Amino acid sequence: MDTAILPSTFLLTLLLSVGLFFFIRASTKDRIQTVQLLSEQDEATLMSQLKEYFRSRSYRVAEVDREQNKVTFEGNVRPSWFLAIFLTLLAATGIVCLSLVVYLLFPNLSTPILAMVLLSPLSGLFYWKKSGRLEKVSLKVETTQSKQTSSSKITVVGHRDELSELQRTLQIEASE
Repeated sequence: MDTAILPSTFLLTLLLSVGLFFFIRASTKDRIQTVQLLSEQDEATLMSQLKEYFRSRSYRVAEVDREQNKVTFEGNVRPSWFLAIFLTLLAATGIVCLSLVVYLLFPNLSTPILAMVLLSPLSGLFYWKKSGRLEKVSLKVETTQSKQTSSSKITVVGHRDELSELQRTLQIEASE
């Protein structure tokens, strides 16, 4: 092979390894968002639906602020087996690719680098330990009056996946 190809391949593989490292680290990041939802239902009916929804998702009421009409739910988020296994396989693949390039450049260092594949389950363990956490969702319900009807405006602060599931399940549209 041309001597310029191997160092450039090594550099690109190192850059990909850095990207993989940050991808694994980002798998545990909180993704908290604030969304405003509009519903045609009255406040009491809507609150009972929301409480039932969060109860079915294993959340419990953590705090109620009657003055601001705000409720905070909390529940434990379980890590995903699929994602833990997927991250482990990605780490193993990345280490194998890096060891192949190192073998081409430095044949005597390939065995220790290839042995690092045994460390790939640490990426799944890292995800498993960091992603299992207590998650909070805050709801603030306000009644808005228009000429024809009254509707409820809900301000929800929580994990983006939980917010999208809430919208999908209760069929509530986001306001602009």
